Amino acid sequence: MTSHDTHILIVDDDERIRALLGRFLRKNGFMVTMAHDAAQARRLLSGLEFDLIVLDVMMPGEDGFSLTRALRERIQTPILLLTARGETEDRITGLESGADDYLPKPFEPRELLLRIGAILRRVPVAEMSQPKFLSLGMLRYDTDKGELWQGDTHLRLTGSEQALLRRLAASRGQPVSRADLIEDLGRGGGNGDETEHSERAIDVQITRLRRKIEPDPKEPRFLQTVRGTGYMLVVD
Repeated sequence: MTSHDTHILIVDDDERIRALLGRFLRKNGFMVTMAHDAAQARRLLSGLEFDLIVLDVMMPGEDGFSLTRALRERIQTPILLLTARGETEDRITGLESGADDYLPKPFEPRELLLRIGAILRRVPVAEMSQPKFLSLGMLRYDTDKGELWQGDTHLRLTGSEQALLRRLAASRGQPVSRADLIEDLGRGGGNGDETEHSERAIDVQITRLRRKIEPDPKEPRFLQTVRGTGYMLVVD
């Protein structure tokens, strides 16, 4: 993963620091989104995927330690804590809360860049590319368990629907051909008639899956048809 593929969330209540870090990281090729407090960070994280979070500890309201502990209960996105306090006890608290690294203020921007690079090199590519949950409007999809949830309600999927959604989620935002779906779902092989039948079977499964995940299955928002190719899963 290059810096141009890497999306960083900066969470800091100091507008000046947010602006400086944002400019510096963008200049070095990163995509950057910024939040001014933990509440805004939570809202962003509920709908967006990030490769790394740069999080200030001392913020009004919920502090960085508390937010880190809460995030670690549901995501494994790397977290780099920033603080004006560099005491050993604070560093230990930060690491125990689940942070990947800890950088005391003031710091040289180049050191921040080196720390970010070191963290990203330690994170497996597969872990970075596939988040724990994907957001589909009012639904969320657990990529680890292959489960679909609406709030606290588990929505039942058939085995075929689970396999189909898992395959599309792995390539979210990218079209997947019917031929690839047939092969990956174990439907392929045989003569032309069998292939045609398999393609129809895929289309039927797509229709059934849309009834479960789309607000209006006739105008799909998440499970889109890519004309001449196949299907694509688009997440919030």
